[in-house]
Amino acid sequence: MTATVDDDLWSAVGDPTRRRMLDLLLAAGDGTATSLSEQLPVTRQAIAKHLGVLDRVGLVHATPAGRERRYRVDEAQLARAVAQLSSVGAAWDARLRRIKRIAEAIQRTKDQQK
Repeated sequence: MTATVDDDLWSAVGDPTRRRMLDLLLAAGDGTATSLSEQLPVTRQAIAKHLGVLDRVGLVHATPAGRERRYRVDEAQLARAVAQLSSVGAAWDARLRRIKRIAEAIQRTKDQQK
């Protein structure tokens, strides 16, 4: 694999609520815990905790906006996550091709023994 896999990053995006939050933030450009909680079946407090996780891994950045904080997706960090996913996917594709070749070789050997 060419990219180093960041377990904290993948743990953060492994949660479906956080992935949906990223989708909403990308679509809107930014958002607050309140605006996200209005669009998701999750409390504002839970949204705030999820945003904290996303912030710790660098996927979102917050700026103060009155009594709330506005969150934006860090597109460079998101691109890093996508690159990691592509790298992991390519590695698994290569493994599966090797397994298929081994299985085909075993089958040919069995067919020749008949």
